[in-house]
Amino acid sequence: MYGFRVYRYQEILTDPSYAGQFVLMTNPHIGNTGVNIDDEESIKCFLAGLIIRSLSISTSNYRCTESLSDYLSKRNIMGIYDVDTRAITRRLREDGSLIGVLSTEESKTDEQLLEMSRTWDIVGVDLISSVSCKKSYEWVEKTGFEWYFNSSRSRNETFHVVAYDFGIKHNILRRLASYGCKITVVPSTWPATETLKMNPDGVLFSNGPGDPSAVPYAVETVKEIIGKVPIFGICMGHQLLGQALGGKTYKMKFGHHGGNHPVRNIRNGSVEISAQNHNYAVDPKSLPSGVEVTHVNLNDGSCAGLAFPQQKLVSLQYHPEASPGPHDSDLGAC
Repeated sequence: MYGFRVYRYQEILTDPSYAGQFVLMTNPHIGNTGVNIDDEESIKCFLAGLIIRSLSISTSNYRCTESLSDYLSKRNIMGIYDVDTRAITRRLREDGSLIGVLSTEESKTDEQLLEMSRTWDIVGVDLISSVSCKKSYEWVEKTGFEWYFNSSRSRNETFHVVAYDFGIKHNILRRLASYGCKITVVPSTWPATETLKMNPDGVLFSNGPGDPSAVPYAVETVKEIIGKVPIFGICMGHQLLGQALGGKTYKMKFGHHGGNHPVRNIRNGSVEISAQNHNYAVDPKSLPSGVEVTHVNLNDGSCAGLAFPQQKLVSLQYHPEASPGPHDSDLGAC
């Protein structure tokens, strides 16, 4: 997995979409800005481990509250440095995503560690249930985040959005709030009937980790809501919408991770540099008539956006809240 900017590693660490995965950073120096609570994308770290080349022995940032090493230790997240990350990157670019093992148990032999890697598989595993909230709540935006967004719209609440938490990032919620939305966040298993009782102005199906085929309950929920209220899907939500519409998803050889993925907006011809984090994609050939592919990844031609105007439905494979960046794909422009 490829990390983006050196000072954005904390957002990566706390992005629930990385649950169950190792993150390999290609930038050689990590940790120089430390960490701070304001850059958290969720309530905890969900990734399995962090792999870097050089760990900074000092920090230099006015917002820093602790070092990266102390931060990971307190959260029991494994990390390893002095690794040739460029060599691993070259291997991944040839072979695609690979399964690996990190261990501090010196009693385990190399053969035992290899067996652990051979018997583990992400395909068919429900990772959403481990990152979703356990009960519904109203999102209350923290003060002090105004510098993130410069929306010209009124911040008075005008729309009620129900957001399904499949691993939702805080900055998605902040971005919606900046555009005047009252947000009710609900667990991944929240019944569609309860959502419809709220009579929301729209429903968001969020980003999240893992295989969309491993969560048929979520697909059924999406099916029950389609056509009844406007819907927007992001990342995992986009894939679940694809399946709910009758399409198929597939595991990509490489997946898309990081902040430099070019996406073409077919409707207006513009190209956005986007932040992405997913291992699965929607097969556009499997989608029924009436569903429109709106965005295409220019690196591999994969589907990056869908629309079904008759059902008031749109979705994007990448992260349109543009946090931590780049900001080409800002949610307000989608």
